[in-house]
Amino acid sequence: MDLLISGGRLVSGGRADVLVDGGRILAVGLFPGARADEVIDAAGLIVAPGLVDSHRHVGQAPLRGIGADMTLTDYITTVLGRLLPAYEPEDAHHATLLGAAEALDAGITTVLDFCNVTRTPEHTDAVLAAYRTAGIRAVVGHNNPADAADVRRMAGLRGRITGALAINGPGFGDWAGTVREIELGRELGLLVTMHAGGGPGSPLRRLYDEGLLGPHLHMVHVNGLSGEEAKLLAETGTGVTVTPIVEATMGHGVSAYSTFAAAGGRAGLGVDVTVNAPADLFEALRDTLRSHRAATGTMHPAAGILAAATSDSAAAIGLADRIGTISPGRRADLILLDGLAHLPDGPGLASAVVTVLGPRDVHTVVVDGRILKRDGELVHLDPHRLRQAGSGPPTR
Repeated sequence: MDLLISGGRLVSGGRADVLVDGGRILAVGLFPGARADEVIDAAGLIVAPGLVDSHRHVGQAPLRGIGADMTLTDYITTVLGRLLPAYEPEDAHHATLLGAAEALDAGITTVLDFCNVTRTPEHTDAVLAAYRTAGIRAVVGHNNPADAADVRRMAGLRGRITGALAINGPGFGDWAGTVREIELGRELGLLVTMHAGGGPGSPLRRLYDEGLLGPHLHMVHVNGLSGEEAKLLAETGTGVTVTPIVEATMGHGVSAYSTFAAAGGRAGLGVDVTVNAPADLFEALRDTLRSHRAATGTMHPAAGILAAATSDSAAAIGLADRIGTISPGRRADLILLDGLAHLPDGPGLASAVVTVLGPRDVHTVVVDGRILKRDGELVHLDPHRLRQAGSGPPTR
């Protein structure tokens, strides 16, 4: 057996050991006398599934903080139009490594990277190499569907790094092109992820009418979502992710989380961009709890929101059978959280994780059974040094 997490407190309540072998959770329970190549003493720590960021532009990490007052138009012009096209492959590598390090440090074990920097095969190679070095689980959304050959090789990725197709959608191109791109993703068995809004002018009804919605498609934001549109997404099993911090900061509109939930859907959570948002999901969890309580007029249990950043995010990006819960057979993507040793066991632990914890409380991070953060420090990556080393072109 490779790893034993001993004596931890499960976020769902109760104390347990977690046995890990071959990167997979072997068993969860009490196993006195169990041995492993590596043992983590988790006494006083909370054992939780690794957080899943189901929408993030990881390569924009070097641009942290430059867009506090940017409108969406400003962002498109400055970041997408000028800064990212200046990335050379080595910039893409360093930027991705920095973004992955910041995510891991915050307890995020999986990212769906809507990767704006896959301009050439060399850029794609650089991004994939960064993920291999970082050790984070990544679904890499190739954002250059015009290069079909480069997109096709994403379908061959297996294991901790898998591929997806990130498309701009009809809001930034023509309808026929969007359909071709969705069909390309279907042909290759790749998840297709795209930004979209709801309400008047939304493409959601047309996508449904043309049989294009479904689990192969992942919709991000959908601010302005109507109840009818939410039902279409939920009934077809289309993945949905909201990014409430960026959506509010940039004026996209009210989060669609509650509207989608009312239709029976379960949205995942994403950081989106760090040009104007923190690199963790704790603030997004709290914002979602507050807005959902306001929208429903209820004291919705805080513990119920944690799934948005774990199992629901995993499901939204097609990984529900691999990650998101602490269950035998799932990949061993786990985090240990500190700061709540004074609380009794029970569901109150998950509520407290949502309402009071932050990145500094992430004690240990395990991805695919490999320890990437120990005792509050990343094992082989240093975000501060990566940022000091410089990554990407100048921000001005």
